[in-house]
Amino acid sequence: MYDELKRILDESQRIVFFGGAGVSTESGVPDFRSENGLYQAKSIYGRSPEEMVSYSFFCDHMNTFFDYYKGNMIFRAAKPNKAHLALAKLEEQGKLSAVITQNIDGLHQLAGSKNVFELHGSTLRNNCVDCHTFYDVDYILDPAHCVSKDGQQQKIPFCEKCGGVVKPDVVLYEEALDDRVVEGAIAAIAAADTLIVGGTSLVVYPAAGLIRYFHGKNLILINKSATQYDSKANLVINEAIGEVLGSCVL
Repeated sequence: MYDELKRILDESQRIVFFGGAGVSTESGVPDFRSENGLYQAKSIYGRSPEEMVSYSFFCDHMNTFFDYYKGNMIFRAAKPNKAHLALAKLEEQGKLSAVITQNIDGLHQLAGSKNVFELHGSTLRNNCVDCHTFYDVDYILDPAHCVSKDGQQQKIPFCEKCGGVVKPDVVLYEEALDDRVVEGAIAAIAAADTLIVGGTSLVVYPAAGLIRYFHGKNLILINKSATQYDSKANLVINEAIGEVLGSCVL
């Protein structure tokens, strides 16, 4: 299987990679929808992970939202793994035209990838909801920036310019995906001769629906478990994405 993947990579000129949580779990970033993530949310907060990171919960229970978000969605110590590094190398070689990711950790860019479409946003970017001033992730993690106007220590980060709430640039449940990001991802997939789908079971919509725009030659699925698209793929490898791409590229 590895030899077949290497052959396809060698013959391809416009590769697009579409990745999910499985790419980041190999860097120690847990999938918040996993069994452990469900347990953490239910046992501590009495709610599902999906509810905790919904827009309505953000609006109605902001302090609890940020308490959960900072402890379960941000992983500053995470480093790119072999999958991230292999994709960056393919881009550097001129073979990979785009990375499309459902992850929000910024590890693809940290590995060196330039053309990355982040469908669900990024924890590394944050903006004031009132004046739209940009803040990095370190700002919202600093307790000094989480003091309300009446002097109370909060989990909520506040804008140092206008005092507004600083919201993560992450697409929460109930929020729509960014049209420009989706359009860019669709254009990249439609122009690809090879689409590699890795680390995702392709069940989270609307992101998973983007695969229908691919009409190229090679559809490759690399995931530890089976997906609904396995029967349509030219090559299916049920192994860890980092080990597969690392062995074939690095």
